[in-house]
Amino acid sequence: MAMLEVKNLGISFGGLRAVDGFEVQIEKGQLYGLIGPNGAGKTTIFNLLTGVYKPDEGLIRLDGEEITGKSTIDINKAGIARTFQNIRLFKDQSVLDNVKIGLHNHYKYSTMTGILRLPKYRKMEKEMDERARELLKVFELEEKENYLSSNLPYGEQRKLEIARALATEPKLLLLDEPAAGMNPNETKELMDTIRFVRDKFDMTVLLIEHDMKLVSGICEELTVLNFGQVLAQGETSQVLNNPEVIKAYLGE
Repeated sequence: MAMLEVKNLGISFGGLRAVDGFEVQIEKGQLYGLIGPNGAGKTTIFNLLTGVYKPDEGLIRLDGEEITGKSTIDINKAGIARTFQNIRLFKDQSVLDNVKIGLHNHYKYSTMTGILRLPKYRKMEKEMDERARELLKVFELEEKENYLSSNLPYGEQRKLEIARALATEPKLLLLDEPAAGMNPNETKELMDTIRFVRDKFDMTVLLIEHDMKLVSGICEELTVLNFGQVLAQGETSQVLNNPEVIKAYLGE
């Protein structure tokens, strides 16, 4: 059974067809790339998969469960987490607290329990601290747990956003141009980290990028979008040698 199955997904805005008949099947444990020029519809697809937009038509299944049109919260609980092209951290919160926010799907206590700091609250807070620190260690951020997230270097803010997404214990991790704004050394380190995360957490990863060279070095399969439609799809090496991709995307 595929981890993600999407059939005939489409949406229009003001008469403009932003995504038209998008289909993809991603197997459990795959590191999959979604690539295309700016305006191709990549982020719109992420917004459809995560409930930010509701599709005009189509079907989305996650690990066999239909999630088409569900709310963002319900989709996250079903097992999809994401990061954003423009980093969205809680900048006035510490590094540790940013990760703990992602853990609240799995730790529940009443408002009164929290106000009175009852034993259940203290027990859960301790467990959340331990789990958050484990995730920070994966990204070599454990020594900066008390920093404000806004005071981290740009590359470490990217890592923190991924750590927070992983705290929700997703089945599928969506990364929207995670290397945007990074220098080559930071990009290489991040790509190594993504591979490590996939292997350590047995994670399925869908990666948006516009840099063909970057995704070709990390993704096992690709879908190339152009004007909201699938231009090519399949194993990375085959897609990169597709004449339509070379003509439309690479401009050759």
